[in-house]
Parts: sequence; C-alpha cells; structure tokens
Amino acid sequence: MNQPFHSLGVAPNAWTVNHAIADITRPQKTPQPAILSTETKTLRLDLAKATIIVIDMQNDFCHPDGWLSHIGVDVTPARQPIAPLQNLLPQLRGAGVPVIWLNWGNRPDLLNISAGLHHVYNPTGEGVGLGHPLPTNGAKVLMAGSWAAAVVEELQQLPEDILVDKYRMSGFWDTPLDSILRNLGKTTLFFAGVNADQCVMTTLCDANFLGYDCILVKDCTATTSPDYCWLATLYNVKQCFGFVTDSQAILTALNQNLQRHD
Repeated sequence: MNQPFHSLGVAPNAWTVNHAIADITRPQKTPQPAILSTETKTLRLDLAKATIIVIDMQNDFCHPDGWLSHIGVDVTPARQPIAPLQNLLPQLRGAGVPVIWLNWGNRPDLLNISAGLHHVYNPTGEGVGLGHPLPTNGAKVLMAGSWAAAVVEELQQLPEDILVDKYRMSGFWDTPLDSILRNLGKTTLFFAGVNADQCVMTTLCDANFLGYDCILVKDCTATTSPDYCWLATLYNVKQCFGFVTDSQAILTALNQNLQRHD
C-alpha cells in the first residue's frame, strides 16, 4: 500500500516525505518571465523569484508626530513614497510577488542595541532616544508593538504580507531576513522606503554582497537627507549594486506579463 506524502518546509525550499521516502528534489515554482526597463539596462527577470522589501515606512520616520519630526526633521519627503506604494503593492500582490515590511522594531529591553546605536538616536544622552516615550503621545521610539514603530496607516498590511523586525540600518544584521528570502526562493529584490541613503542603501548593499539581484524603485523611495545624499545613492546603486527603476515601469512589466497569460 502506497503511503501518502506530506509537505515539509516552505516552497520552493520544501521536501515531501512519508514513512519510507524523503523527496528532496524541491520542485520549483512555475517561472513568470517579465521584461523591466531600468535606467541603465532592460532586465529579463522572473517574477516567481521576486519580492519587494518596504523599509521603515513607519510613524517614527514618516508621521508628523513621530520621532524624526520631534527632533526637528521635516518628514514631508519621507511621505512621498506613500502614494506610489498604494498603487504598486496591490498589483505586485496580485502577480504573486510577496510584500516584505522591514521595520525598526526593537526589543523592550534593548539588550541587542549597542551604545553607538543609542548615540545615533540620542547624541547628548538628554533627548528622546530609542525606547523613550514620545512627548506627543507616549509611544516608545522604534519599540516593537508601539505606535511609533508601526507602519503609517495609509499603507495597508495584509495577512499574507511578511513582517521582519530589524535593529540596525541594514535589515540583514541580526534578523531572519536572509533565511526567509532563501526559503521562499527569492533572488530578485525590489527596494522601497526610507531613508534611501541610510536604511534602504545599507540593506540593499548587504543584499548585493549576499548575492541577491537588487532593484531600487525610485519613486517608492525617499530620504530626509540633503539632495546630494539622494543623488549619491542613485549613482552608487547604478554603478555598483544593482539597478534603478520606478513603479510605472514595474506596472508595465506586470501588465505585459498578464497579457501574455490571457
């Protein structure tokens, strides 16, 4: 009598097993080829191997009552990705491209945060730093589960989306992001969020160093830093670390892919 097989793991990094056999061939997902225009080259990519990582679109960085605004930073630029992301993310989900929300979300005890990281957010030691309550509403700065660390209400998070907390500017340090991407079989990463020259750029660089293909989505990314930081980020991504495109080019690629399958 044949024994039924059961699935273990997350596709495509999954086995099927029964009492006698472990099938470790890991059947691949059906390819979804697409053509994407970027600022330097036309890319042929596989949407089945793609995901978008949305970085730090959180109240502390993007809301007028958040931490950045509290220390005197104009958060208007950080809000610019909201509208294009509202348009792009549903289309990516519809094409089977997962959405990963990569946010600062510190432990309540801050045991994995060094003095140097504290200094970035509280350089005098007398201000409102990591884990401190915001004067406006008492939410704790970048604390997992707090209003301060939550994604801005204008961007909808769905149950099928993937949430990863980070504790450094790079989302690959001390997090499960790399393991999640490898289990899902994702090799092409779209990057969006804030700040382009800090958390987005360092995460993108580490992704490149780890062998991922990196694509910065220009209109879904922004920074509150001076304009030269933005220009240097675009230059370095195109020169060294990947490609730069925009949401309209991605939507065009998705529509062309959909038409081929109709």
